[in-house]
Amino acid sequence: MTKKIAVLPGDGIGPEIVAEAVKVLECLNAEMNLGLVFENGLIGGAAYDVHGTPFPQQTLDLAKEADAVLLGAVGGPKWESLDISVRPEKGLLGIRSELQLFSNLRPAILYPQLADASTLKPEVVAGLDIMIVRELTGGIYFGQPRGIRMLENGERQGFNTLVYSESEIRRIAHSAFRIAQKRNRRLCSVDKANVLECTELWREVVTEVGKDYPDVALSHMYVDNAAMQLVRAPKQFDVLVTTNMFGDILSDAASMLTGSIGMLPSASLDANGKGMYEPIHGSAPDIAGKGIANPLATILSAGMMLRYTFNQAEAADRIEKAVNAALDAKVRTADIYSEGMTKVSTAQMGDAVVSALRAGA
Repeated sequence: MTKKIAVLPGDGIGPEIVAEAVKVLECLNAEMNLGLVFENGLIGGAAYDVHGTPFPQQTLDLAKEADAVLLGAVGGPKWESLDISVRPEKGLLGIRSELQLFSNLRPAILYPQLADASTLKPEVVAGLDIMIVRELTGGIYFGQPRGIRMLENGERQGFNTLVYSESEIRRIAHSAFRIAQKRNRRLCSVDKANVLECTELWREVVTEVGKDYPDVALSHMYVDNAAMQLVRAPKQFDVLVTTNMFGDILSDAASMLTGSIGMLPSASLDANGKGMYEPIHGSAPDIAGKGIANPLATILSAGMMLRYTFNQAEAADRIEKAVNAALDAKVRTADIYSEGMTKVSTAQMGDAVVSALRAGA
């Protein structure tokens, strides 16, 4: 039975890194007869240039027909002058909303080979393995009303609405608790309940849902403290669950614990396990086309796709082992390079992972 993957490279370094992830998937597909088929589409600035919209109907149709979506990145200075309604980022928000991808999984794992690449002391980050579960289709990024208006005194005022319904909080809480059950059974819910009524409700609902999971230890933390604790003592966390905006910020902060944002994959899932898989980093227009971007986050995202949507745990394990093998071979892109390593291009890093797969990883 075939499994269709919608491939949306996007902008900036997106096409370069997605090509390497597809290369890895094609290698496994040939070796393990996974039944994967690929179809490319446009999203973000690349879609706007062709269709005048960052999320054309053709892309929506492709994403809905596919069993999973592999996405690169969107955005760049070329499109910053556009009206906000047609900027590349609207394509990303649109596909998340249309596919109802409400549960965003962002693992932060420090590979032992990269302990020296982190800006924190090795003893603080060695062995780091946390999962941030970010609510992805609600909150301040989607709340209405929003906009920029003119006040009576002639001053402009920008406004956004932070809103969460009980059902939205409940479903992301269930998702996070189930993930915690598969890990170390500890869940920290991050909010700002002392200031924001919306997240006061968040805390109440997460606590209620927690009663259905007596085997998971639930704690709560304000977001400002959570940001500090991620830098001070990150290994105290196992799974964190939080709102859309807080999760966006905290997961990027967590990325630097691992040595490079280029190492972190992500999965965005609907209620049935269909997902969109992408690196957590952006389009990096300053290095686009130079062949120096790190493709490992995208390759690891492809591994998450095999694990979470296609239930191919063996294939997912092989990708993770192959990445480890490439790092053991001291192969590094510029963002994780240090003295004594072999600096390679984007494509060469992808080749190193494929070579490790063919060698039995």
